[in-house]
Amino acid sequence: MSALPSRSPRWERRKQARPGELLDAALDLFVERGFAATRLDEVAARAGVSKGTLYLYYASKEDLFKAVVRQNIVPLIEAFERDVAAWEAGSAELLQAFFEGWWTRFGATKLAGIAKLVVGEAGNFPELALFFQQEVVLPNAKLLRTIIERGMGRGEFAEVDVEAAVHLWMSPLVMKAIWERSIQPCCPPGFEVPIERFLDAHLRSVLATLAPHDRAARPVG
Repeated sequence: MSALPSRSPRWERRKQARPGELLDAALDLFVERGFAATRLDEVAARAGVSKGTLYLYYASKEDLFKAVVRQNIVPLIEAFERDVAAWEAGSAELLQAFFEGWWTRFGATKLAGIAKLVVGEAGNFPELALFFQQEVVLPNAKLLRTIIERGMGRGEFAEVDVEAAVHLWMSPLVMKAIWERSIQPCCPPGFEVPIERFLDAHLRSVLATLAPHDRAARPVG
């Protein structure tokens, strides 16, 4: 009696890739349809697996959503943290890199659709909103706070209300990202502001507030 054939390396690679494929499919559908309207059978179908296979990896739609955030957004914040820790240049340049990096890696990508989802559906799914705050909003706010406090500690920035500043300076970026995925496509041409001008104006405004009182703000770049 011959031995049973072993599973092929290709089959093993396919099995190992399934969680990632499911998360990619879930991200696309969450962004396209929102949380409530996304069905697990649709996620499975887009990933090319059965609904039963999906349940082998994720017990519920809530678990799937959390995995999407932890797979795609949390690592971005961790990368920002490493960048800030290793930064050796001035704090104004670091602030510019943070704003531009946030937009390039998050605001300009489909990941911003997750922020739109959370804002739009928080009333119906408060537990997801709380999860997003804990995993994304607060760590990101802490990172910006670190940058501001770095500049103040080095005498490069004026003293400001850091907690209020974090809210004030992140809000326009988040609003811009959500706006471009909701209202802007419905508006007539000519109302939008190119992102390069938006980021430049935002940075200049922030640096003007942070400029030490003994010298004027010097825009970066």
